[in-house]
Amino acid sequence: MCEHCNRREFLGSSVLTALASTGAWNYTWASQAPAAQPPGKARICVLFAGTPGPADRGWNADPSQMEKAQQVLAECEAKLGNIELIVGQSNNNEQTAALLDKAGEGVPVLAINLHCFALTGLVNPVLERRHPMAVFSLPASGHDWMYPPRWQRAGHRVTLLAGSDYGELERALRLLRVIPMMQKSRILLFPPARGTAPACSPDLVKERLGAEVLAVEESAFDEMMAAADEEAVRAEAEAWTKNAKQIIEPKEEDIAKAARVSIALQKLMEQHQAQGLAVGTCMGWLPRGFPCLGFARLRDRGLPAACEGDMDSLLTMMLFQYAINKPGFQGNATFDTARNALWTAHCTAPLKLDGPDGPEAPYLLRGHSEIGGSGCVPEVHYRVGEVITRTKFVNLDTILASTAKIVEVPEKSIRGCRTQIVTEVKDAATMVANWSSALDTEDAMTLLHRVVFYGDHMQDIQHMARLMGFKVVMEG
Repeated sequence: MCEHCNRREFLGSSVLTALASTGAWNYTWASQAPAAQPPGKARICVLFAGTPGPADRGWNADPSQMEKAQQVLAECEAKLGNIELIVGQSNNNEQTAALLDKAGEGVPVLAINLHCFALTGLVNPVLERRHPMAVFSLPASGHDWMYPPRWQRAGHRVTLLAGSDYGELERALRLLRVIPMMQKSRILLFPPARGTAPACSPDLVKERLGAEVLAVEESAFDEMMAAADEEAVRAEAEAWTKNAKQIIEPKEEDIAKAARVSIALQKLMEQHQAQGLAVGTCMGWLPRGFPCLGFARLRDRGLPAACEGDMDSLLTMMLFQYAINKPGFQGNATFDTARNALWTAHCTAPLKLDGPDGPEAPYLLRGHSEIGGSGCVPEVHYRVGEVITRTKFVNLDTILASTAKIVEVPEKSIRGCRTQIVTEVKDAATMVANWSSALDTEDAMTLLHRVVFYGDHMQDIQHMARLMGFKVVMEG
């Protein structure tokens, strides 16, 4: 048993060894996988349904509204950067089928209704071919808004955005791109994987979401660490040291080790063109340096990284990264029903919860709280008063979700993991009684972890669930 591993880590390593020796191991090693190409752009089909009518009468959109939508779509394509729009107009099923042929099999569709009952008269090819579809319906543009919810209830992956805000077109494109971006994604895993059984199966992840999961040999990563650029390691250590509000437990050696891991992890992700990372052995990484600083930097750069091999949390972060372009704070939960509060705490936390272009949160450099204060991890001080969404995608088919408001962030944590937020919830007593009731497992980490994002994203969750065929379980 490793000097710095707890019993849980030792058992995880034993399971890994047993799987490999019995032939039950079903991961492909990253070193044996074909070289990956950059993921490229997500293709989305934009379908203008029908023809605009007069501005002064009828149930229809007028030409200026269609022009406005076209302008916003072009701006969104340029702004988002990683989408390619295939735009066309249809007045019948044949024209719709031709547009879908041009866009490609399974490409998600954004339908914009222009005239009363136009969409209902030309949508059959989208439904029959099982394309995910978001429908944008302006007020008084027709009565077709009634039908997308009915199609969704009939088993089609359809969601509706009904309103006058053209900003909803960007929301629709962000959500629609999740599907092709996940299909283009590559995930690196330092085994063992943890979480719900489906999320730990690379075959099921590939079948359900399209993402490829590759295992990384720790010996190969040690070689990458040894070859890390020394100047880059020094710069990484200096940046963390210079910008910290205070350095409490870590010594210079601890910071240097963590910085080396950070640089090596970035190199690993670049080498394999990966979009997600999970490390199942991180509690045993103290001799080489903890990955927590590296996880924070990866998340800040738009590359989700999960502690403790938690594949459910990693997939949650990836779905939301594509949908809202913000990193997540994966953490443990603990309740204070006397204050109607739910805490989230972990020793890995991104600095830029507002997104890659947002400000960095202030932080302390601390030792890891569960191994006597050794190593170097960030204690990040998030903003009091922020509304947050706390969520987790589990079993590859269900999203657990709730909202809250940050009411307290300790100046210096004294128990639990280092980065902490205390949030006010609607009904802590009911939440604690029903916690993880949707999960059929006794594994503590699977039950415990949730991922926190700045902002109220409940509408995004509902839309995403309809488009991807997920269930939503409200936890608060």
